[in-house]
Amino acid sequence: MTTLDLTPDELLTTTRTVRKRLDLERPVPMELVRECIEIALQAPSGSNRQTWHWLVITDPEKRAAIGEYYRRAVAEYLGSSGAAGKLYSDDAERAPVQQRVGSSVEYLGERMGQVPVLVIPCLQTKSLPAGNQAGLWGSILPAAWSYCLAARARGLGTAWTTLHLKYEKEISALLGVPEDVHQAVLLPTAYYTGDRFKPAPRQPLDQILHVDAW
Repeated sequence: MTTLDLTPDELLTTTRTVRKRLDLERPVPMELVRECIEIALQAPSGSNRQTWHWLVITDPEKRAAIGEYYRRAVAEYLGSSGAAGKLYSDDAERAPVQQRVGSSVEYLGERMGQVPVLVIPCLQTKSLPAGNQAGLWGSILPAAWSYCLAARARGLGTAWTTLHLKYEKEISALLGVPEDVHQAVLLPTAYYTGDRFKPAPRQPLDQILHVDAW
């Protein structure tokens, strides 16, 4: 196991969603993906039940099929009135960043099926409860993020994407996923081009921190 020379804080602050810099040509060894998932399995899960499953898709035809569903979802999202407000901010400082995000979302939407490895963390549950589901998804999302961190430490890029869930039933049918297993996120995984990552612009802490009361 060879990892990059990163401090814990560097790893946590430079693990970014990678879209335009994913290397679509270089194969990713399955053993490397397995290492990342092994680490992800150390994440917390509710009552230590560990009701997670991990789909790793490398088959070109299946990747292409998932990529087409994702392309449709991205097109619908970018074409909706709500997306404009989310991606193209009126805030003069954030507008350029959000414009780049919109461009990279569109870019990945056209190329998801070409990414060498697609990873879909899933959660097994008899039914999805009504109302607040934070406790339920809290049993898989920390593990999914741990996977992204482990991948970054090994020179791999990932992107946190969920637009494919608009076609979750179709993708589950494609992959033979049981009815009681639900997809949480789609993580395209590839080596990345370039070697520089830095912390992303974020809101000042004092604008969002509340101590003892709102």
